[in-house]
Amino acid sequence: MSSVHSMIESSQPFAPVSRVWQVGALCRAIADAMDARFNPVCVAGEVSGFTRAASGHCYFSLKDESGQIRCAMFRRAASLLDFSPRDGDRVEVRGRLGVYEPRGELQLVVESMRPAGQGTLFEQFFKLKAKLEQEGLFDSTRKRPLPAMPRGIGLVTSLGAAALHDVVTALQRRVPHIPVVLAPASVQGENAPRELVQALSGLYALADGSVSAQPVHVDVILLVRGGGAMEDLWAFNDEPLARMIARSPVPVVSGVGHETDFTIADFVADRRAPTPTAAAEMVSEPMTAWLAVVTALEMRIADAVMRSVEKQAQRIDQASARLGRPSALAHRQRLMLSASQQRLQHGVRMALQALQSDVTYRDQGWRDRVLRALQGQHDRCQRAELRLGLLDPSLVLQRGYAWLTLENGQTLSSVAQAIVGEHVRATLTDGAVDLTIRS
Repeated sequence: MSSVHSMIESSQPFAPVSRVWQVGALCRAIADAMDARFNPVCVAGEVSGFTRAASGHCYFSLKDESGQIRCAMFRRAASLLDFSPRDGDRVEVRGRLGVYEPRGELQLVVESMRPAGQGTLFEQFFKLKAKLEQEGLFDSTRKRPLPAMPRGIGLVTSLGAAALHDVVTALQRRVPHIPVVLAPASVQGENAPRELVQALSGLYALADGSVSAQPVHVDVILLVRGGGAMEDLWAFNDEPLARMIARSPVPVVSGVGHETDFTIADFVADRRAPTPTAAAEMVSEPMTAWLAVVTALEMRIADAVMRSVEKQAQRIDQASARLGRPSALAHRQRLMLSASQQRLQHGVRMALQALQSDVTYRDQGWRDRVLRALQGQHDRCQRAELRLGLLDPSLVLQRGYAWLTLENGQTLSSVAQAIVGEHVRATLTDGAVDLTIRS
């Protein structure tokens, strides 16, 4: 307190001035000075925080490496645009500088705008996106499905972010029985990428079981942040963070910004959610849905049990009906035996008749075939005897022929075989005569 008092006592009174300005009058004077000094003015820069109000007016900031300025484009000028400005677009605007008196802020009222190429942040974004895509970090084949019933959910976000309240509220409403492990980290600013990497690393230890005696096993991780300008979301376009997400042992859901916002983390994550609340809903099937499934299974089991009980009851009724009248059962059995006996006797009788008919047929056929065979052999013998008789040499000799043979028994059938003085035997029909060849 003594230091505070000494500072008060040593302070000097205000120096006298020639004029005391009212705030509004000072703002108007500054606006008049800028209007006379600068307007109209043409400014080039990068669009940031672009919004379009329901009235049709557009509000955004123009920035570069060294500064930024608030801009307003009223509905008439905005209706003349031939393109849709987005955060990160580099544009050239023409307008008038002024002071927004209710807040005492410097403001550029834009009257026209034209594209001037993409901004530096967008160039960095697309350069990193192309690099990681070429390495396969965005490949759909490496994306994993989300667990239907996770044992634990990891959450990475800022303690002061509205996204934390949205996610926790959604999870509490849908799956209050699933534990949630919060790994706090900054989601905006220079230190945000490093803190996000550290938070994910801690959750990975819970997911892969490297932490001994861990109380919760994390099966899925939510990386969330609310909406904002492109520079506000820039921490999620960090290359080390993207590679850390790709190394996750469990599926990662990225819910950064609004539905129209895209970051590198969205492309690397296993699933992208349009909002933090949607990310929470993706990993939390409502308890009511599972209860409905259990109820349906219970009804199916009950129906199956009832059908089985009814079937067994019918079998018992049938058995009791048969046991209640044994005489009827015995009578039916006698009838069945009598019918079986008649069928058996009839079958045997028919079989014997068939066999007897076959034997009779075969007996008659055998005799006829034997007689026909003997007659055929007799006819063949007679024909052979006739042919042999016709070939008998004695029949030829009876017609006056003789059979001449030489002394060596060779038949003399040619004059060339005859030798003068050789003896020849001539066989006739009733004997043989010895002859001598004289000439």
